[in-house]
Amino acid sequence: MRAIIVTDAAPPQVNGVVITLTTVARELEGLGHDIRFITPATFRTVACPTYPEIRLALFPGGGVRRAIDSLQPDAVHIATEGPLGIAARRYCVRHEIPFTTAYHTRFPEYVRARAPIPKAMTYAWLRRFHGRAQRVMVPTPSIGGELAARGFGNCVIWPRGVNLERFTPDGETVERTGRAKTGPLFMYIGRVAVEKNIRAFLDLDLPGEKWVVGGGPDLERLQRQYPDVHFAGPKEHADLARYYRAADVFVFPSRTDTFGLVLLEALACGVPVAAFPVAGPIDVIGATGPGALDTDLRAAALKALEVPREAARTHALQYSWNQVARLFLSYLAPIARV
Repeated sequence: MRAIIVTDAAPPQVNGVVITLTTVARELEGLGHDIRFITPATFRTVACPTYPEIRLALFPGGGVRRAIDSLQPDAVHIATEGPLGIAARRYCVRHEIPFTTAYHTRFPEYVRARAPIPKAMTYAWLRRFHGRAQRVMVPTPSIGGELAARGFGNCVIWPRGVNLERFTPDGETVERTGRAKTGPLFMYIGRVAVEKNIRAFLDLDLPGEKWVVGGGPDLERLQRQYPDVHFAGPKEHADLARYYRAADVFVFPSRTDTFGLVLLEALACGVPVAAFPVAGPIDVIGATGPGALDTDLRAAALKALEVPREAARTHALQYSWNQVARLFLSYLAPIARV
């Protein structure tokens, strides 16, 4: 099968969407399928407001049309709701081409964190965007339930995986630094942005050290405001395992992520997780999983210290990227050829 994936999120960005799509494409190509991408790389772009690392395609309609026409795909998957996704959706609807979509990001919450735009308005727009899709792939049952309650239809569960060969408990670790080297190390890895609720972690009264690994629009401001926290800055994805292994607990303060690939990466490295009991952690960690969920994030972090590292690794073993890729393939909507 030749499938096109249309995405506004693409390398050099490093985030859950990019990792998911590139890994699934690689798995499917290994199975003999032809996966092509339409990304901002071949378009004129402009920086995303409040998030300059993200580039948005300018006037992509003609380029998207030409790409789809020339590739003659057997299926079209629209992964994001940005300019490229909008252009691809418009083209598919106009030409009666079936397509699938995915719900990776809680845009209503992200937009509301940056601007006084009601979440109901953004959800209404997203409901229309996804309404013509044959299937809407969502990462967890919790997210599927939330969207169904908001009037979304045709949702199917498409979970995430982890590279169990790269993210392992065995291997090099980074050297610890800071004033409390003998205490536990609590770590956050991910984007440093307002929607990640990182302050909920940084404000905790915890023993030992706190580390933040990652880049983003709030990095410099938080570095100034929390001088006792070690900010390691952005790292290559291939280098993250060394940081995970150094941690005693991985703290995930986000209340808005739809899944959280970093949860699986931490677990695969044998690191217990502390998080709020919200969608994403509820589905990955569960009530009795390899970590601790609590509305009191400090209590969760301290409870997670008691979780055996072996339990974390064992839990991660059930998340295979190959299975995720095969499920994605089964959800695609084949285009009938005359």
